Amino acid sequence: MNKRRLNQLALQTLIGALTLNFVACSPEPPTEQASRSDMAAQPDVSMKASSEPYALTGTVSSSEEGLMEGVVVSAKRNGSTITVSVVSDLDGRYRFPEDRLEPGIYNISIRAVGYDLDDPGPVELTESLVQVDLHLTETLDLSQQLTNTEWMISAPGSFAEKQYLDDCTMCHTLQKPLISSFDADAMTSVVQRMSAHTLNSTVEHPHFKTATPEMLSQPPSAEQIDKGRYISSINLSGADTWEFPLQTLPRPTGKATQVIFTTYELPRSDAAPHDAVLGPDGYIWYNDFVTPYMGKLDPKTGETFEFDIPIQKPGYAVGSHALDVGDDGMIYAAAMHQAMVVKIDPATNEMRTILFPHWDVDGATNDARLTVLDPGAQSVDGHIWVNGYKGGEMGVAYQVDFEANEWTPVIHPAGSPPHNAYDVMADSKNNMYGINMDKEHVWKTDAKTLKTTFYKIPTPGAGGRRGNVDAKDRLWWAQYRGNGIGMFDPVTEQITEWKMPTPWTSPYDAEFDEESYVWTGGMNNDLAIRLNVETGEFTEYLLPFETNIRNVDVQMSDNPHKLSSFWVGGQLNGLITHVEPLVP
Repeated sequence: MNKRRLNQLALQTLIGALTLNFVACSPEPPTEQASRSDMAAQPDVSMKASSEPYALTGTVSSSEEGLMEGVVVSAKRNGSTITVSVVSDLDGRYRFPEDRLEPGIYNISIRAVGYDLDDPGPVELTESLVQVDLHLTETLDLSQQLTNTEWMISAPGSFAEKQYLDDCTMCHTLQKPLISSFDADAMTSVVQRMSAHTLNSTVEHPHFKTATPEMLSQPPSAEQIDKGRYISSINLSGADTWEFPLQTLPRPTGKATQVIFTTYELPRSDAAPHDAVLGPDGYIWYNDFVTPYMGKLDPKTGETFEFDIPIQKPGYAVGSHALDVGDDGMIYAAAMHQAMVVKIDPATNEMRTILFPHWDVDGATNDARLTVLDPGAQSVDGHIWVNGYKGGEMGVAYQVDFEANEWTPVIHPAGSPPHNAYDVMADSKNNMYGINMDKEHVWKTDAKTLKTTFYKIPTPGAGGRRGNVDAKDRLWWAQYRGNGIGMFDPVTEQITEWKMPTPWTSPYDAEFDEESYVWTGGMNNDLAIRLNVETGEFTEYLLPFETNIRNVDVQMSDNPHKLSSFWVGGQLNGLITHVEPLVP
């Protein structure tokens, strides 16, 4: 969420809190005064970290490299749901600021591809500085540590063939297909079965489309056969090990080591947070991609409160795809295959839902569903934007009056460029931007006339997945297929593009911090990425844990360097992580 919206939300929530009644059966949110204090105070802690005393320090080394830069070191206190992580510097030294680790017994872990930690055992922290030197040994199974990007740069094959692998990463890591021993025929059957799953499926929650029996009764398509052929040519179907070298990305260096990560565990083992955004109440609000829950996290204590999303369509996939904060201070979510919009008042925890008009149009190759929404400028005209699908049809953007449950579709004239929106985003006048990861254009729909203008993206095939609009009404988005970031300026009607420094990063979302930096995240390589738009400098922060970066949310900070920080949900492991850079 950009700074303009956050300021609006804080003011509106403060006014609204004077008139709203508290629901006694719901957990009490923090006061507005406490929320504002917490939101301002957290970044300040990071800025002091380089000069304040330390609680825990030491060196990281291995017999192979000696002192090692770029090793992510994590400390978790026994009984806590919060893990704090730092990165070793050029001299191989890591440092935990004193105000980030309270006294107690801690377990230490590391992330450094190719290495495992010689367990130092429990570490007791007291009021005095504790030094623990860490020693790493080469791992015995590198394949279990590779990110999807590392598999994709390792495997032979054309760009088109590797895009087949990219399809796999929508739901799980590449360890599953590439460690398998299925031959071409068996893998083709697996690929066909995978196509019958909804995109919010996991191994634990394998949701299926309602047309699954019909889909699986048909012979596999030519594309499915080719996918099966390619994957079986690079898995373990013909040998005990891979016939290509396993390549790894370099560890973080320089600025990428000057960062603090705070990671929060959610209460359910199967939690899959898709979007995580800073709310006007100071909580981090999140939705769950595969189960019917929404929740809020207190970033100061790690305490969470969860809300059941009602099941409107029993037997259909549950979970929500997108969550955002409206400029009315309400929390909204698109409940995907349940085909409804969920709205929660953070002051009272009251929930309301409205159904998509075509909620029961199912079948064909998919079911009715809602994917994304943007309520960020509804105060202009009372509308939010929602993207919806009738079963088996191309998605349509709807201008929605939530209170009246009125849905007005945006219909484009014949001959318009392909325009199936993956994301819809509102500008300050509540006009709508649309993007799609497989399309050649971004487009803008006028809120009053619903007339749409298309703008061609310079890089062929770059497309777009998710994005945000800044205070100047510029659209920033992640070019998932093009492996870059795009920016559309409505004044000049020009598009500027930046390429990711690492191939197959596959950025999912992008947001400008209103100062100097754009943040995005690598869906395939666990990198939180900051771009300085003035200099073109990228900084890639390696997250402490394997995840699947989707939505990004930028938190503005009050510090001398005007640094922003970054929130991201860990869809694969039930984690939410806060990334706080220490230097510009």
